[in-house]
Amino acid sequence: MSTTLREAPQQARIKTPVEIKDALTARRFTIGLIVTAGVTVLLTLYLFVFPSSKLIVGFVIILLMMALMLFKIPIGIAMSGAAMLGLYLLVGPRAVEGTLKEVVFQSFASWSLSVIPMFVLMGVALGKSGLMSGAYDAARKWLSRLPGGLAIATTFAGAGMAATSGSTIGIAYAIGRVSIPEMIRSGYKPSLAMGATGMAGTLGQVIPPSVLLVIYAGVAETPVGPQLLAGILPGLALAALFTIVIILWASFSPRSAPRGVRYSWQERLASLIHVVPMLIIIVVVLGGIYFGVFTATEAGAYGALITLILGLIVVVGRSRKGLKRGVTTIPTRKVVGTFFSSTMMEAVSAVAAVMLLLVGVNLLTRVMALSGLAKWVADAVINLGLSQLGFLLLLIPVYLVLGFFLDTLAMMLLTIPVFMGPLVALDVDLIWFGVFLIVLAEIDLVAPPLGVMNFVVLAISQSSTKGMGLKLKITDVFKGVMPFIAACVVFLVILIFWPDLALWLPGQAAAK
Repeated sequence: MSTTLREAPQQARIKTPVEIKDALTARRFTIGLIVTAGVTVLLTLYLFVFPSSKLIVGFVIILLMMALMLFKIPIGIAMSGAAMLGLYLLVGPRAVEGTLKEVVFQSFASWSLSVIPMFVLMGVALGKSGLMSGAYDAARKWLSRLPGGLAIATTFAGAGMAATSGSTIGIAYAIGRVSIPEMIRSGYKPSLAMGATGMAGTLGQVIPPSVLLVIYAGVAETPVGPQLLAGILPGLALAALFTIVIILWASFSPRSAPRGVRYSWQERLASLIHVVPMLIIIVVVLGGIYFGVFTATEAGAYGALITLILGLIVVVGRSRKGLKRGVTTIPTRKVVGTFFSSTMMEAVSAVAAVMLLLVGVNLLTRVMALSGLAKWVADAVINLGLSQLGFLLLLIPVYLVLGFFLDTLAMMLLTIPVFMGPLVALDVDLIWFGVFLIVLAEIDLVAPPLGVMNFVVLAISQSSTKGMGLKLKITDVFKGVMPFIAACVVFLVILIFWPDLALWLPGQAAAK
């Protein structure tokens, strides 16, 4: 007699809140992509089916480009694709072919933009070699006894790293993996620790060498050397403002930032040896440009060479120490080879992406000119009767809103050709405006809810504080950056009323 055993039906597993949230996020993302794809198709069909004026074509091309970006198409491809379609509709297929040949060559063969690969190489080599890590240790030993001393040390270390590396995220990573766990172990409020680290990273594109300033100079056709020098004093002023914010925060809420340990003068002086390589790079690059010894491109080349040499010395020394102590068995020759190959590959990849963006923005500039959109915007601003002051104050909320939807670089490249006409008409100094725009772009990097830097800092914090029993949330980062964002907006107003803060140093260099 056989019996059939029936298995008890398994109960459906209850999903955790995290799984439900991930599923909803994935569903929203899919719906968003479908909607964006539909909008992209409709805009393209509209251009081909309905005859439109040149101005309407210009508007639709901008909307199409933004839709492609939202569809997660790489920025350079989105700009180039939309611009080529606009050129095809405005001037025909032959003109598109000729424009492509001319623009691609000019974008890559620009002498002033050849500094970009050098600055990128400097930043990558600094990160790979570990040269930047000593800056925080030195700043910590000198500043830890001040109110919020560790957070101030993070800010000053960020300013020092910014003067040798133009990588915002690279600076935040180099500092954050050391500073955030140390601040939290010392009793700092997580929001202050993460906010200070994120804002220290933003100094990377204001203080030269800054890739964004070089890109702006190429698009706005300003001289690269003076444009880079214009960022020095504003960058240092921002670092000073961040320091004031931290001191006020620590003074009004002492529990948020307990005083650090006191270090002896011997320990403080010994820590300065780690800053020497960075000082050498700063003196060569910025000193060379200021005193007219090098052009910006030559300074970038010398800076990259010195960074590679200093990085090689550090990598070789670390490898030999590891072999002596038995920590590693990897031969020094192999470590050096890995350092060079990984540095070059990462630099080439980053430069290729930047150059593709420049091709896209140059094509888009042609569309703006041919469609008359740039002139229309300039005329509209002039007809509003806005003064120079009124227009610049208006740009602050405009860029902050655009930052909710667009990547920092995409926002810059999209708006520079459009706003160039009004800026010239209102007699705004374009070198000054480059600094103003970069500060706005860096605010967008940390502005809630979509600031990329916030999520980077959160990821660094979560990985570097494992085992501390903390539940860090993105809202902690938002709370931490808000006082600094307010300081940045105040700084922009100061910069509008005191333009010499950006223009004095380029003027002095020109006089020399």
